[in-house]
Amino acid sequence: MEVNEVFVGRPSVLGTKRDVPVYSAIAKSRVETPVLRLGEINLAGDDQADRTVHGGVDKAVYVYPATHYAAWAEQGFPVATGDFGENVSVVGADEYDVRVGDVWAWGDALVQVSQPRTPCFKLAMKTGRKDVIPAMIDSGRSGWYLRVLRTGEVPTSGRMTLEESDPANPTIAEVYVASFTNVAQLTDDRQAAYWALLDRVLAAPALSRQYRDGLESAKRRREERNAG
Repeated sequence: MEVNEVFVGRPSVLGTKRDVPVYSAIAKSRVETPVLRLGEINLAGDDQADRTVHGGVDKAVYVYPATHYAAWAEQGFPVATGDFGENVSVVGADEYDVRVGDVWAWGDALVQVSQPRTPCFKLAMKTGRKDVIPAMIDSGRSGWYLRVLRTGEVPTSGRMTLEESDPANPTIAEVYVASFTNVAQLTDDRQAAYWALLDRVLAAPALSRQYRDGLESAKRRREERNAG
């Protein structure tokens, strides 16, 4: 997987919601230096406005495939590399290749895939398109987050090398299917396949706690309905 570009940014006012300023660091700038420092929760020069929903240990770095932008352009979205708030733009891998728990060497650092990105209203504000949220969900062009296993200096171009990968773990694309499938619309046999996939996703030890909590809640609701 090749690092195409690296972006960082600090929180600033993105717009207003009900006349209240909305702060976000989704608007990022391309890093021009050849290397920068990756800490436990951020690249140097990067930050998040609200770490209860963005950032933190399990979402220290956001990775997005640069090749997706052609598909967004075909759908009429006026976006360019970096516009989705990614820290790292990559080529050579996408959501169908990358698995939860994959460990990548990036310069001196080691990073691990923790979860996909769930789009929120700030992405809609950044792009000026409310339909970007369902479009990302429907397409699965989510990108993924990394946690930092070892801090260090990282290059802003060049290769990320896959160090560990367990084929038993779900791909990012599979996690998205488990997250956003409308189960009620599935036939009985497809529902059985869905719940088997959900169990496989939940069995991945590296899946972030926040993402796991949401999926476990959905599973509990299903079990309660069946018990009732």
